[in-house]
Amino acid sequence: MITGALRQTGRLFALAAEVGRAIFRRPFQFREFVEQFWFIASITILPAALVSIPFGAVIALQVGSLTQQLGAQSFTGGASVLAIIQQASPLIVALLIAGAGGSAICADLGSRTIREELDAMEVMGVSPVQRLVVPRVLATMGVAVLLNGLVSVVGTLGGYFFNVILQGGTPGAYLSSFSALAQLPDLYISEFKALVFGFIAGIVAAYRGLNPRGGPKGVGDAVNQSVVITFMLLFFVNMVLTGIYLQIVPPKGG
Repeated sequence: MITGALRQTGRLFALAAEVGRAIFRRPFQFREFVEQFWFIASITILPAALVSIPFGAVIALQVGSLTQQLGAQSFTGGASVLAIIQQASPLIVALLIAGAGGSAICADLGSRTIREELDAMEVMGVSPVQRLVVPRVLATMGVAVLLNGLVSVVGTLGGYFFNVILQGGTPGAYLSSFSALAQLPDLYISEFKALVFGFIAGIVAAYRGLNPRGGPKGVGDAVNQSVVITFMLLFFVNMVLTGIYLQIVPPKGG
């Protein structure tokens, strides 16, 4: 079991390295990239906006309750916005990209694999990785970065509304605490996380789609496996990136 897991991990990293090399190889499949970008964006924009509102509300309410107990209500805005931008927003985007876009990519590539379309492409001298995988991975990365900005804005507005309206906070204190605690690298790490998470979601989905087992049933199993594996990797990578960021970038005013 351990040997099989290590073999699968090695093949996954090999595919990631091959995709990284093929990105800069001509010809670039621009039309496929645009089609995949629009498809992934169309199925994730609305759910991301709807999910970010309750996420922002829960974070704002929880942080607001905690700061009231500590007597630090003036820092509610800054603390909740930092939590939304640094942690909640990239994870929301990653989960939606993996659950909606990644599953679709895995199902598409898996169905092509069991119909032996990819073998036919290789016989004709066309690389399936460059023709099909690279545009899809770049599409997930691009949508993740743009969607992260949308989720950050909507989540921040939702947190502002619930803190000011439901908890009796003042708009001035909310905005002043945000400007006092937040800094531009917080946005940088958020976008970088979204970029990395989009890459992971695209690579895992493509790998499982290229290696289904057992015909049509194997495609369904591969889709489920791709989502689960992506979720596990995302939380681990998020922990690593957050730890590195907190060690490298000092807090504002620290």
